[in-house]
Amino acid sequence: MTAELMTSAITLTAVTKSYSATAPAALQGVNLDILPGSSTAIVGPSGSGKSTILRIIAGLEDANGGRVRLNGRDVTALLPEQRGISMVFQRPLLFPHLTVLDNVAFADRAAGLSRAQARERAREHLDMVHMADFASRSPHALSGGQQQRVAVARALAAKPSVLLLDEPFSALDSGLKDEMHAMIGDIRAAVNPTILFVTHDRDEASAMAERIVVLENGQLLQHDTVDHVFHQPASLAVARLLGGKNAFAGVLEDGVHRSAIGAVAVDAPFTSGPATLVFRHEAVTATLRLPDSRADASALAIRHADAAACQRLGPRELHGVVTAAVQRGPRRELLVRVGAADVHTEAAPGNLLSIGDPVTVSLPCEALWTVPA
Repeated sequence: MTAELMTSAITLTAVTKSYSATAPAALQGVNLDILPGSSTAIVGPSGSGKSTILRIIAGLEDANGGRVRLNGRDVTALLPEQRGISMVFQRPLLFPHLTVLDNVAFADRAAGLSRAQARERAREHLDMVHMADFASRSPHALSGGQQQRVAVARALAAKPSVLLLDEPFSALDSGLKDEMHAMIGDIRAAVNPTILFVTHDRDEASAMAERIVVLENGQLLQHDTVDHVFHQPASLAVARLLGGKNAFAGVLEDGVHRSAIGAVAVDAPFTSGPATLVFRHEAVTATLRLPDSRADASALAIRHADAAACQRLGPRELHGVVTAAVQRGPRRELLVRVGAADVHTEAAPGNLLSIGDPVTVSLPCEALWTVPA
């Protein structure tokens, strides 16, 4: 057995899944390693295979091919109850005839503990999810968020090495979601389980995870840190799936990308060839441009570049006009026309920009990235 398998809490090797001979494959040769004690989010559009991965890991579905290992042990052929995994679903699925306390105590009772011992342990887990005061209530007397807290406590009471979460907070409002994210943080600090969860919410993925897995059409497109997936996507598809709005096709030559927005020095993963410049709209800002602003001098300074060109030349500045403005809470998103191109950006704090305003858009070096065209 390899050292890599021994250090991974979850290892998928060439896992495939098809539900019928005529339907597209739900998973296409997925390889994945999840480190012990980590929290990883799986994101992707509906039908991309996110929940299928969780169900195969849990043993609730069989893969057509490939292997599943947990902490180095091949569990591909094992029953769900033999894998040491707990899973929380979108619906809490609590036992309606049991109290909150006995719902959480269920796993220990099934394992042979006395009622007193199981209930004592259950109280500890209820305290972990801030539900100890509700121990004697019935599930139907709880709110949706409270029921999910109990479902998490019941999952933890089974002492799993891996905790799987299949969009458990998707039905909650944003305030309750924030509370749940904080709760998961408290749980990680207390018992440090390996967490793998599915979500459609990019903000939730970045709030709860250190790493993100991006899926599309049953294929794993990227598995990386949160920062890299958002700011250094492996492909244009990843950038789009993570909400990226700016993509400019062009050519990369000696570290300078040329496209409809002009010449931009960028510390790229490759030096030359057809490439698409991508950057997050949240990472670039627009400020009001005074009538006497001069033409962008940084573009004129670009003749050739090396690997540190962007850092040496400083941020690229684009001049344009606001063509659309949308308020999103405290943020104001803008669409800026730059020559023949549209750039998505945000107004700098304190700049109440409106349609028709002339602006300067600053592109920080660290915000720029290129992907193969």
